[in-house]
Amino acid sequence: MRTPLYQSRPYAPFSARFGGERVNDFIVMSEGCSNSYLIETTEGNILVNTGMGYEAPVHYKNYQDLSNADNIQYVISTQGHVDHVGGVQFFRDRNQGLQYIAQSGNHEHQEYDERLRPFRSQRAAFRFLDSFQKDFAYYAEQGYTDINGQDSPTPDITFDDYYDFSLGGLEVVLVGVKGAETNDSLVVWLPQHKICLTGNIFGCPFGHFPNLVTIRGDRYRDAITCAEAAQTVLDLNAEVILYGHHAPVMGADLIKTEVTAIRDAILYVHDETVKGMNEGKDLHTLMREITLPAECEVGQGYGKVSWSVRAIWEGYAGWFHHQSTTELYSVPASDVYSDLVELAGVDALVERAQGKADAGELEQCLHLVDIVMAVEPQHESAVALAISVHQQLLAQADNFWLNGWLENQIKLLKGGKTASLSFK
Repeated sequence: MRTPLYQSRPYAPFSARFGGERVNDFIVMSEGCSNSYLIETTEGNILVNTGMGYEAPVHYKNYQDLSNADNIQYVISTQGHVDHVGGVQFFRDRNQGLQYIAQSGNHEHQEYDERLRPFRSQRAAFRFLDSFQKDFAYYAEQGYTDINGQDSPTPDITFDDYYDFSLGGLEVVLVGVKGAETNDSLVVWLPQHKICLTGNIFGCPFGHFPNLVTIRGDRYRDAITCAEAAQTVLDLNAEVILYGHHAPVMGADLIKTEVTAIRDAILYVHDETVKGMNEGKDLHTLMREITLPAECEVGQGYGKVSWSVRAIWEGYAGWFHHQSTTELYSVPASDVYSDLVELAGVDALVERAQGKADAGELEQCLHLVDIVMAVEPQHESAVALAISVHQQLLAQADNFWLNGWLENQIKLLKGGKTASLSFK
């Protein structure tokens, strides 16, 4: 019987720490917001992903301790996200003639990220601000205080579907394949060794359902495209996967089993959502009803099935759910919350909300509390109830993004302040 691999692996990403490790006799790994890998050859080295700009000196030190980061011939980014490309210039400065290789969609994706940088910085702060403050305190303790800036690099070499080269007798094949995070992703295939460096092609942590929509705000990711990416990796018959986060995945049989489960889970959720749509079921019913069968169980520590049902539904049907004429106009339901409070009374609404909470109907409780707090944001009983409900939801949660949101809401309800991030 299969024991899903996600159960024995962490799911939360973290910033780079000093101290790398050898994967084998020619690859060194430095973990971070997305893992970086140094591949050694007799004619120079290849760096796969550079991390965030602030992580690059940490990766560099880790490589210098175990290998040579001053003899890099190529940098390859497995996608255009900021945690993959941010340190390219740092390594260029230390390796004359270095060439940066990326899939041809890299420029468009970096432009897209930059276009929404202020929006995303504000919306991602709830998840990352506290951890980044701890990270930079750690760096200061280690003597790293002159923080390297974030790069937005231009590739020297781009390709669409395939690009191959050899260095020091090592054959390297790059396969361009849209994945679960970006449209410019690629995998690095080392055919002589059956090693595949996938980046985050299945999403952030290996063995989990992909994040088809991020609650920080991003483009919808297409489910069928994600399943096809899994099939592309399956077809390579890899014996080792060096993933974008955490430890390598070793063994051809294990890889085949786990990647098949990822592919089948994505297709199952997609097909069940489409089936429900065609049967006339509404979105929220499908979000409640669709669950994964045991044979394709994967984790939900980063993406969630219910969120992905919504992403698939809206990816096909758009934002109009055909439930109310008000969806077609600019006035939100919250504009009449004050009328509801005036008619029902604050105390009656809070009492009803408390009854919902006591019955375990936590989400219904929050709907009622939201109405009260929109009108009286400091209402003592409503705030206390909101804190209690968020704490109960947090105790039930096991997802990187959901945990972060709930923790931050509790902090705000207790009087904390919002903040934003910037890596420029």
